[in-house]
Amino acid sequence: MKKTTFLLWVLFCTALAVPTNAQELFTLKGKVTSEGSLLPGANVMSKNTITKAVTDFDGKFEIETYVGDVLEISYVGFKSKEIKVKNRDNLNVVLNESQNTLDEVVVVGYGAETKVSFTSSVISTRVPGLSIQNTSYHQQNSESYAKLEENEFHHVKAQPLSTFSIDVDRAAYSNIRRMINNGQDIPADAVRIEEMINYFNYDYPKPEGDEPFCIDTEVVQTPWNPDTRLVKVGIQGKEIPLENLPSSNLVFLLDVSGSMGASNKLPLLKSAFKLLVNQLREEDKVSIVVYAGAAGTVLEPTNGSNKTQILNALNNLNAGGSTAGGAGLQLAYKLAEEQFIDGGNNRIILATDGDFNVGLSSDSAMEDLITEKRKTGIFFTALGFGMGNYKDSKLENLADKGNGNYAYIDTMQEARKVLGTEFGGTLYTIAKDVKIQVEFNPALVQGYRLIGYENRMLNAEDFQDDTKDAGEIGSGHTVTALYEVVPTGVKTPFLKPVDDLKYSTTIPSGEADANELMQVKVRYKKPDGDHSMLVEQPVPNTFKAMENASADFNFMAGVALFGMQLRDSPFSNGADQAVTLNLAEKGRATDAEGFRAEFIRLVKAANSL
Repeated sequence: MKKTTFLLWVLFCTALAVPTNAQELFTLKGKVTSEGSLLPGANVMSKNTITKAVTDFDGKFEIETYVGDVLEISYVGFKSKEIKVKNRDNLNVVLNESQNTLDEVVVVGYGAETKVSFTSSVISTRVPGLSIQNTSYHQQNSESYAKLEENEFHHVKAQPLSTFSIDVDRAAYSNIRRMINNGQDIPADAVRIEEMINYFNYDYPKPEGDEPFCIDTEVVQTPWNPDTRLVKVGIQGKEIPLENLPSSNLVFLLDVSGSMGASNKLPLLKSAFKLLVNQLREEDKVSIVVYAGAAGTVLEPTNGSNKTQILNALNNLNAGGSTAGGAGLQLAYKLAEEQFIDGGNNRIILATDGDFNVGLSSDSAMEDLITEKRKTGIFFTALGFGMGNYKDSKLENLADKGNGNYAYIDTMQEARKVLGTEFGGTLYTIAKDVKIQVEFNPALVQGYRLIGYENRMLNAEDFQDDTKDAGEIGSGHTVTALYEVVPTGVKTPFLKPVDDLKYSTTIPSGEADANELMQVKVRYKKPDGDHSMLVEQPVPNTFKAMENASADFNFMAGVALFGMQLRDSPFSNGADQAVTLNLAEKGRATDAEGFRAEFIRLVKAANSL
């Protein structure tokens, strides 16, 4: 009797565990989004069959399930959701952001297997060889930003040349967005206006022939100052199709120290890098170096087609230990040099909060190392994560010195932009050491001011000096600079008087001078070149009223003005938020990704801070 009862019990339990004909397994397709944005890298799990799936670049997934099953959908920084499968129709899941997850920290002792999870208050945990203290985000803010002195107006007769390195970095905008969304005060030094302008893409003419880029200009009445004109100098880089890009030798240099434990650091980092891995090809190679209390290689060089092995290496990473960034950087360069591809894309991708504190950690020492190593032809990308202890100044310096670029990733949407939509521009350089020199016509312009680029300014003689480092342009990148110019004969308090020159004249002669406002010159090198090439283009002496300006011009002017307002700049000339919003609204145009609409929301939110 007991045996019969036992067998019946086993059969009953088996019937519960295995779907019946009414619960036939099938492949369910679906998509995960948030407020209209796709969420690649989201986890989808059946609670009954324990089957798992991960959303692809387009936020789509496929999973084996059955009618009546319960799926759990989760994503870093978002509230998880459970959904019962009611039929075989495609499933559309919308997740909502969660602020609570920002306080969660996971710490693993260096060299230990034990994992400790905790939230909120100050907690100290001790594991072999490691002592970590977490204070959540109620800790004292120790973020650091390089000092910026805003560019002022210069007299053309005293300084007719303006020379600077281009800057395609966009970290300042996403970092400012994070601070506005969190209701934080924004340090003036965090506001790099050129990075705000260059965060957005503009509809510039595409380069033709063999040239890696082309120049586009526009002159308009300044919307915040009727006495001046605003001049746009835009550069459009050639977009190279993914299949035509050179083979890549990539080294991921990942910070797994204790400070990276929060969900908007290492967990977000891992999800972000999955996007990059999904786009790798058979001819690409990836190595992964991590650093905490020490540095080590967790993935030897692996073909890009072996995505499972690369993703497993990422998934196994956990945070713990101090931050030996210098040792990690040296090991990453060693690997990159050993796997160097002639004519290929050799690049280190650093991902960190920038809080180095062990070994080679000073700004100058790290800069010296990267400056020396860039001669090997290895490029450098820095990706910043997190807040509270974020070291913007260090990451900006490292990227600047290493023939590289710099982005700040605060959400998966930003990760998708940097490592997905703009993958080519982020990782593939088409022109390096790009410098711009503008010569103003003193017959038409008495003064000028470059908006932004404060830490990219160069001396006039640096323009022809091929040993002088400058910025890089990636595949499909746009770069924009705005000059505010004072026409001759106009009086303005922003242009202080200087004495006339005794030994030289500043009034040229010739018919061409009356037709040219200024001359734009660009020097650049090929990615593997040592000698620069020159491109020149005059800017005609024609200008539009603001109502006739292009949508792009309206929008970039609004972004520039917003940056000046955040910096409390006197050059905003007292223009208020209404002017900024009016410009941005006129410039919304085609906004498929919603980035311009998001900017308008940020301007409105910032006004209440």
